Amino acid sequence: MDAKEILKFCLKNGLLIDRDLLNLFGETLDLETSKLLIEKIKLQTHKKFITKRILNENKEKVNNIFLTFPEENKKHLEKLKIKLGLNIEISKVSEVTEKHISEEEIEGSSGEVKIISMPFFPGKKLGVKDFVNHFRNRFLTMKGFLESHSSLNNLVSINKISGARQNFSIIGIVSDKRITKNKNIIFEVEDLTGKLKVLVNKSNEELYKKAEEVCLDSVLGFRGSGNREIIFTNDIIFPEANLLERKKSPKEEWVLFLGDLHFGSKNFLGQGFIRFLNYLQGKVPNTPEVDKIKYIFIVGDLITGVGNYPNQEKDLAIRDLENQFISFANFLKEIRKDIKIIISPGNHEGVRLMEPQPLFDEKYAWALYNLPNVILTTNPAEVNIGVAKNFSGFNVLTYHGFSFSYYANNIPSLIEKGLNAPEKIMKYLLRNRHLAPAHKSVQYFPSEEDSLIIKDVPDIFVAAHTHKSSISYYNNILIVSSSSWESKTPYQEKFGNEPDHCKVPMFNLKTRAVKVLDFEEDGDEN
Repeated sequence: MDAKEILKFCLKNGLLIDRDLLNLFGETLDLETSKLLIEKIKLQTHKKFITKRILNENKEKVNNIFLTFPEENKKHLEKLKIKLGLNIEISKVSEVTEKHISEEEIEGSSGEVKIISMPFFPGKKLGVKDFVNHFRNRFLTMKGFLESHSSLNNLVSINKISGARQNFSIIGIVSDKRITKNKNIIFEVEDLTGKLKVLVNKSNEELYKKAEEVCLDSVLGFRGSGNREIIFTNDIIFPEANLLERKKSPKEEWVLFLGDLHFGSKNFLGQGFIRFLNYLQGKVPNTPEVDKIKYIFIVGDLITGVGNYPNQEKDLAIRDLENQFISFANFLKEIRKDIKIIISPGNHEGVRLMEPQPLFDEKYAWALYNLPNVILTTNPAEVNIGVAKNFSGFNVLTYHGFSFSYYANNIPSLIEKGLNAPEKIMKYLLRNRHLAPAHKSVQYFPSEEDSLIIKDVPDIFVAAHTHKSSISYYNNILIVSSSSWESKTPYQEKFGNEPDHCKVPMFNLKTRAVKVLDFEEDGDEN
């Protein structure tokens, strides 16, 4: 195949590819396979210049990309791996698998869970320098996402802008936002080289609405004309989390999503949860899918905790943290052992509120640690499930959702429905590629690498906290919000929240079918 066609495709999409790699693609792959491979490499590495070095530095991602191709493409891809000199390293994982596990065992295996990323918690005293490094590295990471955006023409650093009027684009962190007397919006935007004012004119209604959605501390791209004093922008570019395709597993497995059980509260809907356990045990007729359930995610607030708000003891059926964990673990023992239960903390389990949140304290949650099919993670975390022969599995991003209230109260398009529309908040965060882009939205630990950045785009994004059940898609990413297992509280009533109860979203990894199981019945008592 003529390598010139690949080059044309790259240039059209704002990409560069080194000559050796270009020739190898032309020698080994057809045009459509080359295009798809280049798109996937761009999406996974966030690089505009694709080289052999980039592939070497991202071997695991490249391996996963190759696994997503149909069987008829594998022969040509294998030739490409050999020519790239990546064959031994990239194939190592699959070679080990084939050596120890037969093909029949791979096809029949299920319930595989791999932790992809969990935050690191260095034990050190914090200083101003830690906050500076945190935001500097956040900016650089987010800038990497935006640099590949084709609409950011003539991209420059702020200190390179001249005094003469010109057309250019910048990437910066929004440090201030205000409305002028003429009702225009002015941002103050800064990068590592300087600051610049960015003006959005009220006459451009579409752009003005986009500008209203911008929160402080978000890292965005701006395109327009101006000088070193001000840019009159004609577009605002968000980092955006995108997937090229919606995966399908070769194996039929179901995954369930729960959160906000608040076990230990007098308001816990125990009868609904018992109906759920009976369902998992096959006691409900006409439910053949039960045998295919292999994963359950519980994304925070599995217990109600102690001392989370004034006078909470009046609402407690179990008055200490350890016994709440023990009693809940006894319920989980009723679940089949071939079902993996992945649990992360929320804001009720005695874990610090500062995000990212560490694992449960084993001093109190030892009963969970003793369950063989329970996998405990931090909040947030990224987990891979459903890996199979020639299939890389689904990456699931879990986040309890403590930041959601801030955006529901401050972003114009989210205010009207607030926490009753969690899917809109989750889409907003995916658009910003950050779980808490605004400094004020959560307490956070200023680690060198910002763990709240959505660095790798997930197949599934699951959250809780709002007590609302919701399933939708955004840029091919499945968005799941879990319901509550606690009856409506005076606090929720005060803020107009309308929780859903005892609803369990479930997802078929093979067909991508979605169901919502309902274990609530009229007249349920606490």
